[in-house]
Amino acid sequence: MGKPIQKLVDELPTSNMTTLMLRSLDFVVPGEWENLVGFENTIRTVTGESDEDLIQQIGERAIWLYNDKSQGYQTAMWLYQTVDNADSVLGAAALANKVGNKIPLLGGFLTKVTPNPDKAQSIDLCIKLVVELLAFCQINGIPGDSIGDFVGSLADYGGESLMRMAALICVDGLIPLGPDFLLKIQSTISNLSSQDLDSNQAFSQLKEFIPGGSSSEQLGFIGDSFDAVKGWMDNFVGDHDLSPEKIMDNLQGFLEFSDDKLDYVAAFLDMTTNYYEHTGTQTIAARLIERAMAEI
Repeated sequence: MGKPIQKLVDELPTSNMTTLMLRSLDFVVPGEWENLVGFENTIRTVTGESDEDLIQQIGERAIWLYNDKSQGYQTAMWLYQTVDNADSVLGAAALANKVGNKIPLLGGFLTKVTPNPDKAQSIDLCIKLVVELLAFCQINGIPGDSIGDFVGSLADYGGESLMRMAALICVDGLIPLGPDFLLKIQSTISNLSSQDLDSNQAFSQLKEFIPGGSSSEQLGFIGDSFDAVKGWMDNFVGDHDLSPEKIMDNLQGFLEFSDDKLDYVAAFLDMTTNYYEHTGTQTIAARLIERAMAEI
């Protein structure tokens, strides 16, 4: 077991690269994300309660539920944390690949030892998507292969959960891969081998939680998950009129990059932000508090 849930929520930053990035994406889903920090503050905000005794009871029940490993909340937290840690490594590798292409002396070496950025980014987005599915199943106590239930729930996504999906589309899709990111990912996944997947750090760390008895079966599950969600993602991009340029315009508030350096921006954000863990912690805390409130 890692840190207690109350400590994780208490230690969420009020301002850092992650929160700056998420606030800059508010234009995508206006007013959906509030950076709730502090366990007691989260209880008050989620429940609307002001009675100190009731707040204490809800907090104690939420902590008890989190500590019960059979409930799945700890596993969901680990999933969110792990996929973000792997993301930092991906960003560093992508940056090294870009630098290698710019410096002749290093070029041959760095581009050989670092993964193809588009391929790595496509796998990364798909694995993040699967982590969202798995965490949803853990939090709701349903089987981890419930793709249909997850896709159905996306229509009801709001708050920090919707912001997480918006950031996934913007920061891990549109910025590094361009407006046709869904087609690029589809092509990458359809041509991927189980060996490609095994060499991916995020997959190797999360493998035990992904449904399937072998890497090839798990690759099939990842592909099925992406196929099931790509329509929702495509509609999201269209409904919000999103483009790499529009996202960059809003990121310019705290980042200064020219438009032809979008791949550098993506790598930089991978290395310096942990939006999956940050918003994931907020999601888990909110679901725990809602359940604790209902049980009390």
